[in-house]
Amino acid sequence: MGSIDVQSTSAENGSAPASSADGRQKSLLTDGMNHISNDPDGTPPDKPKELGPTKKRMSSMLPLDVGTRVMCRWRDGKYHPVKVIERRKLQATGFSDYEYYVHYTEFNRRLDEWVKLDQLDLDSVETVVDEKVEDKVTGLKMTRHQKRKIDETHVEGHEELDAASLREHEEFTKVKNIATIELGRYEIETWYFSPFPPEYNDTTKLYFCEFCLNFMKRKEQLQRHMRKCDLKHPPGDEIYRCGTLSMFEVDGKKNKVYGQNLCYLAKLFLDHKTLYYDVDLFLFYVLCECDDRGCHMVGYFSKEKHSEESYNLACILTLPPYQRKGYGKFLIAFSYELSKKEGKVGTPERPLSDLGLVSYRGYWTRVLLDILKKHKANISIKELSDMTAIKAEDILNTLQSLELIQYRKGQHVICADPKVLDRHLKAAGRGGLEVDVSKLIWTPYREQG
Repeated sequence: MGSIDVQSTSAENGSAPASSADGRQKSLLTDGMNHISNDPDGTPPDKPKELGPTKKRMSSMLPLDVGTRVMCRWRDGKYHPVKVIERRKLQATGFSDYEYYVHYTEFNRRLDEWVKLDQLDLDSVETVVDEKVEDKVTGLKMTRHQKRKIDETHVEGHEELDAASLREHEEFTKVKNIATIELGRYEIETWYFSPFPPEYNDTTKLYFCEFCLNFMKRKEQLQRHMRKCDLKHPPGDEIYRCGTLSMFEVDGKKNKVYGQNLCYLAKLFLDHKTLYYDVDLFLFYVLCECDDRGCHMVGYFSKEKHSEESYNLACILTLPPYQRKGYGKFLIAFSYELSKKEGKVGTPERPLSDLGLVSYRGYWTRVLLDILKKHKANISIKELSDMTAIKAEDILNTLQSLELIQYRKGQHVICADPKVLDRHLKAAGRGGLEVDVSKLIWTPYREQG
């Protein structure tokens, strides 16, 4: 049922078994190591043997300290380097009865997780590591599917944070507080920390109403709520309907609780994003798949009602169960269609992460090169901006990155060789779902009421 495949490992205890000489299994670490027993024939017991060097070393290193680096068995069955971020004691006693929250240094923080001791290769423990090589990838070769699984969505970067702020952010959000959520017919594994109210500190799974986004601790609470909740779609105006797709505009001032709940939900899948408690200043555009049961949210983007910097998008998210279906590209395209309706150019809120820049660069490339292919006469950057609502600086940077623009006699000249355009269009990939502008019925915010 879950949207992300999770391979769990089970163990009787946290220690790795070792075979004794007579074929029996013994734990590497056991409380019975020094136990003396009498033989049935009354022979005096042998003197207990001392721990070997390996066992002594393991005994002295457990429990592992926060900051320890070690190899950990991931869900692909292979070992990858991790750093211990936190540890917690289990109910039982003994060094092996800890579990560890680890960060896979080769992967994004969204894959951080709690692991048992038997997933760790204690022979690879490193307690002192040069911080300069902390984030160095150790030659991991991922399949195309694995890389897509890890980097399949646009996640905000942390370029806006200085070193001190970044350390403070990572310390505060280092451990995921909510492990999974239930939203509609999906159980979704979360990626990041989200600052839910203190009364939810003791739970690792939340149950969301997929229509009003209220969240509860227990399934029974959700079931009672669903019998009373009369919403079947987001609480806003439906501004777009094409086939089974609908877009709703939700005013944060008119629907404050919904806006705040949406921010709590989104923060579980966005890392370095400010959670706006004052949602009055924002409009939320919620994309839904519709059927006879209602309109089910697949993603959204938000934008400020009044942006001095001409931002037409503040935050964007496609929920994990709906990724790889073109919805992210659709949301970006939709934000520009709204800018065209407003009669002004737009640009996403800065800074963009590397993945965010890739997403937008792909959109800008497809839109601009499609026009250049069809436009036979000379065309200026300003004319491109007027036609697409893309900011002139974004057009210039995109064309320069594609080496399609030159500076001659004091002005920029676009060099549009058809074969070069085709090559770049192919590299940019498919455009995703098309926005049918004829189905958009919308009045810009400044003209409402």
